[in-house]
Amino acid sequence: MSKFAFLAVFLTLAAGAVAQAQDANDAKAEEFRAKLRALDWVLGPRPIDIAGNSTLSLPEGYVYLDAANTAKFEELNENLSGGKEVMIAPKSLQWGAYLIFDDDGYVKDDEKIDADAILKTLKENTEASNAERRRRGFPELHVTGWSIPPAYNATTKRLEWATLLQSQGNQATNFFTKVLGRRGVTTIVLVSAPENTTTAVADLNGVLTGYRFKQGDTYAEYRPGDKVAEYGLAGLIVGGAVAAAVKTGLLKGLWKFLVAGIAAFWKLIVAAAVAVVAGVRSLFKRKQPAP
Repeated sequence: MSKFAFLAVFLTLAAGAVAQAQDANDAKAEEFRAKLRALDWVLGPRPIDIAGNSTLSLPEGYVYLDAANTAKFEELNENLSGGKEVMIAPKSLQWGAYLIFDDDGYVKDDEKIDADAILKTLKENTEASNAERRRRGFPELHVTGWSIPPAYNATTKRLEWATLLQSQGNQATNFFTKVLGRRGVTTIVLVSAPENTTTAVADLNGVLTGYRFKQGDTYAEYRPGDKVAEYGLAGLIVGGAVAAAVKTGLLKGLWKFLVAGIAAFWKLIVAAAVAVVAGVRSLFKRKQPAP
């Protein structure tokens, strides 16, 4: 066989291997989309009752998953689920936001925020959570810094910040909003690619104009004798209820608070090259059940 004939055979085999790899990627992408379609998506516009003490007016063009389906979504995306969070997102799934209420009591908002010390604690705690991720076969996560330093708005009773994350050479941004209420705090975690953070934050803030605690549960309705949380604003950033355990050295369940929602879109971001999210609009064409 001449070298040219051999080269032709080699190129033919190589082309066949590439085609098979592409077919495998296409099959994997379609399998992933099929699993997404199987979730019980709720489409806006529609009022949503959250945790029994707050409501969200889900706008048109956005979708919602209850706690059970959010857990399935997180598992599909190789993320650790806390089991109680719910998810909202645009129909494009370009970003996702997770909401969960912690009934640890009224959080006093008179504490000074030390951003440097808090970042150090976040990094240490996230590294500790990687043991659980490795056990599950998930990629490790690392907090690399602030995208938006923590700041508290005393008027809206909202504490906000954004962290930069890294996993397998890829980067993502988590934007956090904590809405203070009479009996606890609603945490909202926004997950997006770093380059989309500004747009995604503005988009989410627009959606959150329709979020509010019900009458009797707002921060302003605190009454003497109500339960008061054992932590302040800094504790909300490093893990909420876990902050009280940190003071006594008890870290049981730490990963659940620190990792829940941290990188649910890693798989979507990484797999975009093999068209996992191609045709995502078709996910929401079927009739949706009432919430």
